[in-house]
Amino acid sequence: MQRLRQRADFLSAATGLKVPTPAFVLQSRERGDDGPIQVGFTVSRKVGNAVQRNRARRRLREVVRLADPAWMSAGHDYVLVGRQGALKLPFDRIQDDFRGALRRAQVRRPAVNRPTDPTTVTRRGNGETISQ
Repeated sequence: MQRLRQRADFLSAATGLKVPTPAFVLQSRERGDDGPIQVGFTVSRKVGNAVQRNRARRRLREVVRLADPAWMSAGHDYVLVGRQGALKLPFDRIQDDFRGALRRAQVRRPAVNRPTDPTTVTRRGNGETISQ
C-alpha cells in the first residue's frame, strides 16, 4: 500500500465514488492499471485546530494500517476525508465504518441504458424529444 501525496491524485480521487460515514468520507477511484493500492488522508479546518486535525488524521491512518489489504482492490486510489466524528467516535466504530465503506465502494452501480445510436434521439431541457 502506498500513500497519495500529489494534489492531482487527490483531485482525481474526488471525481470517483464517494461513501459517507460519520467519521470520514471514503473517495474511491479506479486508476485503470494493476498497480499498488494508494491511500491518502485529508482533514479540513472545519474539523478543528491543527492539533485536532492531526489527531483525526492519525486515527484514520491507523484504521487503514490495521485493515486487511484484501478488502481493497489493486489499481485503486482511496482518500479518507476526515470529519468531526473521527475525533469523537470510538475507534472500533471507525474501523467498522471503514469496512462497511469499502464494501459499499466495491458494489458496482448498474450501467445507465443509453441508446446505441446517439443521433436518433435528442432531449431538450423542456422534456421535448426530437429525432434527427
